[in-house]
Amino acid sequence: MTKDLIRRWLNGWTVARSLPEAEPVGPAGDGLRSTCDQPGREVEMFALRADEEPESLVRLAAAVAAARQTTWLTVPTLRPSTVEAVVAAAGLELLLRSEWFMTTDLTEYPQHTPAAPYQREVRTEGSVTVVSFHDPNGQVAARGVIAVVGADAIADRIETAPAHRRRGLGRAMMSALADAAVAQGARTGLLIASEEGQRLYSSLGWHHEADVLIARGPRSGPAVTS
Repeated sequence: MTKDLIRRWLNGWTVARSLPEAEPVGPAGDGLRSTCDQPGREVEMFALRADEEPESLVRLAAAVAAARQTTWLTVPTLRPSTVEAVVAAAGLELLLRSEWFMTTDLTEYPQHTPAAPYQREVRTEGSVTVVSFHDPNGQVAARGVIAVVGADAIADRIETAPAHRRRGLGRAMMSALADAAVAQGARTGLLIASEEGQRLYSSLGWHHEADVLIARGPRSGPAVTS
């Protein structure tokens, strides 16, 4: 898991969410800092070399513990047990989630279309495409976003409404997003998958590159969900 890959994902993630460009954290280049301005998630720091240099993660965890705003620390890693020990020693709260950093080749992406009666809507503004599937009543049954930065496409906020799950909308959504990204010149797909999405993405050819652990500090921060 290289810091270049993390940077590439973060560049697209901030574009997909219309956030300011992430800023370096610390003179040693330990990570990147993004202003999220969400309740309970005002700031997020992303570790760039947690496995390569464990001390860099120690410094980031200490910075999160001392932060005045509620701050998340996101750590892509191949050594999750080591990361857990570091964030615990810093007094951070490890959020109960099991996420994966995943990549895929978009040029050979499998094609899936939604079954009737769903209608697809594709809206592209600049480098960001939003795909929605609507039921016969016009309600949004599924939605997803993809942002293209250079040859990379970062998928984000892939959601299917509970009443419309297990109907193939997730597969159709990822196909539509991949098509839109390839049309804009993207070749590599990047995403961070929730535990619920990992099986779907794996079945579509996405590859697990690293685990992603997320901690929060300072300890007095309010409870949140994402």
